[in-house]
Amino acid sequence: MPDIRPTMGSGALVLNATYEPLCVVSVRRAAILVLTAKAVCVADGDGVLHSAFDALPVPSVVRLTRFVRVPYRTHVGLSRRALFARDGWRCAYCRGPAETIDHVFPRSRGGRHAWENVVAACARCNHTKGDKTPAEMGWRLNAMPAAPKGTAWRVLGHRAPDPRWADWLDLRESEAAA
Repeated sequence: MPDIRPTMGSGALVLNATYEPLCVVSVRRAAILVLTAKAVCVADGDGVLHSAFDALPVPSVVRLTRFVRVPYRTHVGLSRRALFARDGWRCAYCRGPAETIDHVFPRSRGGRHAWENVVAACARCNHTKGDKTPAEMGWRLNAMPAAPKGTAWRVLGHRAPDPRWADWLDLRESEAAA
């Protein structure tokens, strides 16, 4: 049995037979897909997996040999970690480090808990704003909150992408380096 320890890039991107990104799996799962001929390695990662009789480069991107039809969710689920990732871990009001989430239009006044009404905020701004809207405080949002879009969000969620996946996820250079 090969010794597969989690590393910095401990995931592998899985592509459909048509090179469409499907999901991210562990290096162990990707190696098993390659060894059972259910997938072929498209891009190698760092290192080599050794067994008693064979050595296999760590797969970074694998492509399935058969087409798999997968129904996709049309929206990205709202979670605390995904919200912080969308806002770059910065407060929407002062651009300081974000620690809390804030509802732009307060829930106590009928605001919804949805992507379009939730932003990351620092504790100071969140406490100061309280039960008011930014307009009532004389504040401006740096960017209007919206649900994240794109292949990268559907496939990766809040995870940081491996720069080697940029060609298949249509990432801009700045996103791949982040």
